[in-house]
Amino acid sequence: TDPDIGPLIRLVPEEASWIGGDMTLGLMSNVFIGNPASTFSGFIAKSRVAMGFGHNYLFMSKDGKGGYRPSCGDVCIFNSKVMGVMS
Repeated sequence: TDPDIGPLIRLVPEEASWIGGDMTLGLMSNVFIGNPASTFSGFIAKSRVAMGFGHNYLFMSKDGKGGYRPSCGDVCIFNSKVMGVMS
């Protein structure tokens, strides 16, 4: 895990997890790190942009220095060239 943010990550226990609660946590979190192949993550990212939240880390690229950088901004979730039929 990342030494800076790793200790700050909180996981919801499986027995307390449900789709509505997971959606709310994703929407209202300070930062959302989703999976670009997941329609659930895409829906959360779109909703966060629509509500004026940023910090959707769906599209990341290696920066050549051992780290990662955003490969496109938060609004690329609506770009049909990036998302295809899912935009």
